Amino acid sequence: MPTYSVVWPSGQRRSNLSVIWNPSLDADAQRWQEIAREASATHFAPLATELDSTARYPWESVKVLTDTGLAGMFVPEEYGGGGASLTALCATLEEVAYGCAATCGILAVYLLGTMPFRLAGTPEQKERYLRPLATEGKGISFGLTERGAGSDAGAITTTALPEGEGFRIRGEKWFIGNGGASETFIIFAKTDPEAGSRGITAFVVDAKAEGVVVDTYLDKMGIRGTQTTNIKLDTWVPSDAMLGERGRGLSLALATLAVGRITLAGQALGISRAAYDASAQRAVERFTFGRPIIDNQGISFKLADMVTDITTGRVLMYEAARAWDAGEDTAMLGQVAKLHTSEASNRVVDAAVQIFGGDGFVRPTLVERLYRDQRATEIYEGTSEVIRMVIGREIKREWSTS
Repeated sequence: MPTYSVVWPSGQRRSNLSVIWNPSLDADAQRWQEIAREASATHFAPLATELDSTARYPWESVKVLTDTGLAGMFVPEEYGGGGASLTALCATLEEVAYGCAATCGILAVYLLGTMPFRLAGTPEQKERYLRPLATEGKGISFGLTERGAGSDAGAITTTALPEGEGFRIRGEKWFIGNGGASETFIIFAKTDPEAGSRGITAFVVDAKAEGVVVDTYLDKMGIRGTQTTNIKLDTWVPSDAMLGERGRGLSLALATLAVGRITLAGQALGISRAAYDASAQRAVERFTFGRPIIDNQGISFKLADMVTDITTGRVLMYEAARAWDAGEDTAMLGQVAKLHTSEASNRVVDAAVQIFGGDGFVRPTLVERLYRDQRATEIYEGTSEVIRMVIGREIKREWSTS
């Protein structure tokens, strides 16, 4: 009989990962993982059903993320953060998603807000924005997507044109994570509209500045405890609000998303593991025809496929994170990790609903919520179709002859 380290508020037991592959983490990553595991069990998981039902933004969870250091774990230590590795962050996101995918989504936005400053911020910008994020939980949202420019980021129409000693930013952003809760936005706008994608520049915008309005909160099918909004902009920013080089905004956005795709694998895996654990427990406790349903090959094979999908995804994610931490090129590996884990998660939660049968089709059943939460992982940070397109281009480049 296996042992279980945690009994979750729903009554679900937690596997000890003796069947699913478990990475060897260094001491610091293990420390962050344990902090996240405890916070998830104690604070995030108990709220998950209520957040899903009410679509309420959990400020109490944000406080826990801040007090435990999780919100700023990826911020360098010199700016008040934890200085954690990407490997540690992936392990953390997986644990948080295991308890509450919505809270994991909130934490993932903190990463997206951190990365552009890490990659291109001046020391003054890092001090001004990263320290409050790490020490006070003051969020930073990533503002790239528009209604007519999602996968095709180069098609954005928001502009930032010179005005006085700064720029006038006009436009609207869409699908902005934590949009109604963040203190700061990183807005990508065209400073040279005629230059296409080469004319995009990033700017730091105060959420409370005149001419910045959030007036739409999207009603989502899953991860409903997150805020996803629009941002309408007709605002002026000084020249020192520019983040990185003029005209290099798209490169900055893509470099940020490349890391985000690796960490999104952690969210997908956390959801998958929660669905697998619930399904395995159900399969040994639910009896039909005098036997546990796991003795039915149709059920045991589903569980075996879950283990295979989760293990494969974990290997991909942790290798991608290790490579990024080592300064290696992760462009393709990160794409593959995101594509596999998000689509594998779809297979896992679908099988989980089937194993639960009618109970998996009604609320408030854990696997029903996971089924809806999972779906976003195949859309944001690059749809599966776009990632396949990118991988296809690389295949063509490798095999084409001049």
